[in-house]
This record gives sequence, structure tokens and C-alpha cells, in this order.
Amino acid sequence: PAHRHCQHGLREVALVPRRILNPLFDIPFMKRFLQISALGMALMATFPLRAADALPQLTLLLNETTDTQLQLDILRGWSAALRGRRTAPMPAGWEAVEARLAASADKEVRSLSQSLSLTFGSRRALDELRQLVTDRSADPAVRRTGLDALLAARDASLAKTLLQLIIDPAVGETAIRGLALYDDPATAGILLDAYPSLSSVGKRDALNTLAGRIQSARPLLASVAAKKIPRTDLTADLVRQLRNLKDEALQKQLAEQWGVMKETSPDMRAEVERVKKVYWAGGSTPGDAPRGRVVFNKICAQCHTLFDSGGHVGPDITGANRPDLDYLLENILFPNAVVPNEYRATTIETKDDRTITGILKEQNTAALVIQTANELLTVPRAEIKSTSTSDQSLMPEGLIAQLKDSELRDLLYYLSRPGQVGLPAGN
Repeated sequence: PAHRHCQHGLREVALVPRRILNPLFDIPFMKRFLQISALGMALMATFPLRAADALPQLTLLLNETTDTQLQLDILRGWSAALRGRRTAPMPAGWEAVEARLAASADKEVRSLSQSLSLTFGSRRALDELRQLVTDRSADPAVRRTGLDALLAARDASLAKTLLQLIIDPAVGETAIRGLALYDDPATAGILLDAYPSLSSVGKRDALNTLAGRIQSARPLLASVAAKKIPRTDLTADLVRQLRNLKDEALQKQLAEQWGVMKETSPDMRAEVERVKKVYWAGGSTPGDAPRGRVVFNKICAQCHTLFDSGGHVGPDITGANRPDLDYLLENILFPNAVVPNEYRATTIETKDDRTITGILKEQNTAALVIQTANELLTVPRAEIKSTSTSDQSLMPEGLIAQLKDSELRDLLYYLSRPGQVGLPAGN
């Protein structure tokens, strides 16, 4: 019912002559009424049969008002309504709005209108953003925002540009993540060649991109076998992502290079006791906390926050019972023992043969929002072939299997500390 009231209200307002309506924008309660109506109509973009006659009116309102807040209300609402849709029909009169809002003094107005223009298939917006993202003299934040907009619109010719940007310090990491959207045969070779020169975050993004498709996963494992990429860089979550590709040749390579990945253990207590012996073999001060922080950053910080640093895929472990070694080991070694629904792993297979594993954060009729280990993705339902939700955690078992004994001791010692410690020199 609410959307019908919004539609009716804006339609009636639109019939009032401009010379009468314009002064009303200066009356606070009328201004708010128009904002609420406009926002409602923006959300009505998802109901085209009922709102088909309202969008041109909304466009007209955007083109005539000089109220920045009203413009933002409309643009934000419209953007929210189109979330998960890569394309939408361009409303009549949008070209004039696009040109006018491009000159706005407000940065968010310019950004939102440009993003909507992309969704509406504006050639002008596409050309401007392509030029912007390759301009190294432009503001890095603006370039990243522009690249995000191009990726959201799934610009078909963007893959070649992304490959040129992977070592660009301003947008390289965004470009590497964006390449996962495209089934481009050149991606694997270029990413693997650039791998040694990438930042630690860039390397992690590159591995996630390569592990998302069979054709790029094969050269990735070949590079690991040839020791061009350290085997320890292929952490347990990446190994599980590779297994989710369900390719027999890849499964065989993984077994040869990484070992068998156990999802369950018949004896939890025996395994905990075994690792405790390794830990206490370090003496009264079993590990080095700063070195342990380095290990944490490599295998845990993608998903977990500790002392206000890290990711937000899994729970914040700052307040957990970390001084209890048994508690730590049971949760690290057996993350699938008890899995809350909000942390169960979901796997999405897209129609262009990409596999995405993460935590399902939100879903609606248009799209699924999934948090992977390195990014929050909105995947339109029209691009999805299948989805499945596991009874297991996104955190895989075997996470510490590849650590040396000294690294294991350092990690556990760091995790048990009451406060943050510094990083070793050079890190």
C-alpha cells in the first residue's frame, strides 16, 4: 500500500504548474513530503507496471530542483531500487539530468548520477569512466569509485583495461578482484607473471580470482608445482574453493601438492592433545607474539577481526575466550563442530562458469549478496546457474596444516595475548 500512496502523491504533485510548485520547495514540511514521495518513487523502479508513468516525472523533478538533499534522496532511493540489476531502461529525459548533475558541486550527486547513467546504458557515462580509470593523474579514490561503477555495470570490454591496471597502486587491487567477473583467457598468465610484484593484499586477491574458474585454476596449480608461487600461499580456504570447482584433474593436483583435506576427524580430543604438545615444546614462552601476528594476518585476518584489525566475514574474536588453549584449538581445528546459520558456507555457480563461495548476507528477487573472504559481491539472479548452502562453516578444517611448528606456536601465542602487539621490523 505504501508504494501506491507514494506513486499517487508524486503524480498529483507533478500536475501542479511549475510556477506554483517551485516556491513550495522552500516550505520545510512540503520539502520533506516531496523527498519522501520521490524516495518512494525511486524504490518503485522495481515495480515497472505500476510506476511506468512515474519515472519520467521523477526525472523531471531531478532536472528542475536545485536542492542537493532532494537530489540525493532521489538518487539514493533509485540506486537502492536498482541494486542487483546491471541494466535498466533509460527514463525519458534522463540525458538532460545526466548533463546537469554531472556539473553538481556535490561529489555524491555526481557519483550516483553517473552510476545510474551506466545502468541506463549511457554511452557518455561509459566513455567518461573508461577514460577516468586509466588516468593516473586523477584522484585515486575517484578512480576506484569509477572502476566499481564499471564493474557493477559489467562493461563487456573492461577486461583488457583491468589487465593493464593490476600493478597500478591506486586501483590495482580493485582491478584484480574485478577480473574474476570475466572469463578472459589472458587473465591467468598476466596475473601469475605479476604475482611476485603484488602487495600481500594483491596476492590474496589474485589467488581468489584465479581459484574462481577451472581454466585459471589449472595454471595456478601448475605455478605452485613449479614453485613459482609458494605452496604455503595456497591457504585452506583457497584449497576448498578449488575443490568446489568439481574438476577431477584439479582434485588430483590438489591431492598431490597440498594433501588430503579432511572435513571431519574421528577423534577431536586426540588431535587437540597432539597440537598442544607441539605448542608446549616451545618452552615456558612458547612463541613470539609479533611473528604470530604476521601468521594471523596471512591466514586469519581475511575473515576475523582481532584488536580492531581484520575482516568481517567471521565473528570478531577479540572478546573470545582466547587465553584458554583448549578453546582456541577446538575452534581452529574443528570449525564445523557447531556452525551458526549465519556462518554456513554458500556456493554460487554462475552461468559463465564462475564458482563463488562465501556467507550469504542478503537476498531478494533481483540478486544475492554474498561475502567472500576478500569482497562483498552482489550477484544478479539472472546470472546464477545454481546455489547450495553447506552445513559447514566458511572456515575450513586444515587451516593450520601447512604451518611449521614454530609458526603454529607463534600464532597460538599471539592469539592468547590480552592486547595488540607490534609487527616485526620489515613487516
